[in-house]
Amino acid sequence: MTDVLTQHPQRVALHNEIHARPPEAMDVPLSLSHVVMVCDADQRAASWAHMAELARDHHLPPPDAASTHVRLDLGPYRVRWEMHTEFVTWTFMRKISADHFGEQEPEAALLAVPQRWFAQLPGQCLANLHLWVLPSKAFESGSLVKHVLYEDTLVASTVAGGFAEVYTDFAVHGDGFSRMVLLAGGMAPRRLGRLVQRLLEIETYRMAALLGLPAAREASAVLASAELELAELAQSIRSATAEDEPLLLDRLTRLAGEVESQHAATHSRFSASAAYFELLDKRIAEIDESRLAGMQTIGEFMDRRLTPARSTCAWSARRQDALSQRVSRISNLLRTRVEIEQQQSSQALLATMNSRQDLQLKMQSTVEGLSVAAISYYIVGLVSYLAKGAQYWGWPFSAEITAAVAIPVVVGGVWWSLRRLHHRLFQKP
Repeated sequence: MTDVLTQHPQRVALHNEIHARPPEAMDVPLSLSHVVMVCDADQRAASWAHMAELARDHHLPPPDAASTHVRLDLGPYRVRWEMHTEFVTWTFMRKISADHFGEQEPEAALLAVPQRWFAQLPGQCLANLHLWVLPSKAFESGSLVKHVLYEDTLVASTVAGGFAEVYTDFAVHGDGFSRMVLLAGGMAPRRLGRLVQRLLEIETYRMAALLGLPAAREASAVLASAELELAELAQSIRSATAEDEPLLLDRLTRLAGEVESQHAATHSRFSASAAYFELLDKRIAEIDESRLAGMQTIGEFMDRRLTPARSTCAWSARRQDALSQRVSRISNLLRTRVEIEQQQSSQALLATMNSRQDLQLKMQSTVEGLSVAAISYYIVGLVSYLAKGAQYWGWPFSAEITAAVAIPVVVGGVWWSLRRLHHRLFQKP
């Protein structure tokens, strides 16, 4: 019935997301080599092509170009390829012999991989780990520790509710790989696969989370300088004059640009590190550790050694946010001060304009009085000429008497006309 409904284009992908990167069923004894390569967009595409090349060399069809998780069974070994947001992980697995566990170091899974092909993995290596899954009897004599791990930095615990033991030293050995040994006696293959996947993810997320530490240390120097400059600017603003404010505002604007640029450059890195630290905590909790007598657990080791790095990243992120807010507040304060002074200047300018307008009105009134006199003079002159001409037709009064009589009438009429015109032009609507 659902085929008659319009399907969301992402329905299948979203439904299958819960099945992404499922753990594999594993048997004891097993050797794994895990490699984490940090890749940009071009290198992730090259990583898929590198995987397709390996499949082609073993006469297998290439994986789907849209896939982010690929498993290949190449006979002598198996490979698991996973694409993440910032990195690509390669996990090589192969069965190993159960003989001579206590006498020599077990073989690494990487020895079965074509070395020339492996040396050309795209990206930059962030983490390498050899993990051996061995039967519990492998450590009965304790001699394997000397062959595989450093005893002075050994970390160990029981995991999976006591069904297995894990040993590691969190050290990079001469071949460039870290090492871990998992003793699993009677665990079911599926459960063992989940446990192994979580142990690999602990190493992966531990290194990915620490990518924020160099950025935090670099940002600390920039933040210290910016905080000092901001304190100097805040002190200067208190005693600044109106002439100093444009220069201070320019310095504050440049400082705000530097702070925001640093924030934009490192915010995503700090956010990613915080997310990786949370994933690391979850994976450690999921392996269900218990203490071995006299040994430090993985969780305790991570808590002691990673807490300073985690705190440094978190503190740098908080310092950036706090500094950005302080710069914004001081910028707003200085802009408000400049705006108030501009408003005061505008009010003074308006007062000056009002006084000038009053003066102009007075001058205009004076000019209007002179205009009345001038216009009246010309009109009276015209009346005089008109009276002289009218005497030929019997006008009984002389031109001088007519002009004298007309003067009050003309002056009053001109004055009234100008006042009416002024009222029409300047009256309020």
